[in-house]
Amino acid sequence: MAQKVILVDDLDHSEGDDVARREFPLLNRTFAIDLSDANQQRLSEALAFIEEVLENAREVKQASRSKKAADTSPRLRGYTLTDVREWAREQGLDVPPRGKMADEVIERFVAAHPDAAPDAGQEDPAGQSAEDSAETAAAHAEATAGV
Repeated sequence: MAQKVILVDDLDHSEGDDVARREFPLLNRTFAIDLSDANQQRLSEALAFIEEVLENAREVKQASRSKKAADTSPRLRGYTLTDVREWAREQGLDVPPRGKMADEVIERFVAAHPDAAPDAGQEDPAGQSAEDSAETAAAHAEATAGV
């Protein structure tokens, strides 16, 4: 049994013997569309116009999003957040495997490791000196130890 394939123009939906699959490049990609000879001519003219426009145009680069400034306040001296995470897990505290560490966990770590406190006289973001922070953390740790 023979079958007849009838191609239909994808733009004006006309049928005809001149409708064929046409490939064309645009912006480093190749596209295909079924077009009659008349619509192929229109496409060729449009592509020539676009090519002329692109030759005279400038590419606009999208602005990159600024990255959030890293926390540069020295919250620990001689220890890393990995050390804090390991200690917290040993204490039975729930800490994320990576990312921001809860201030309470860091305060409890500093209370348990006084040598981890930032240099004396240095202000933390809350406006407390390192000594005040360590004292606050120690008091907090004592208060929550029985919880």
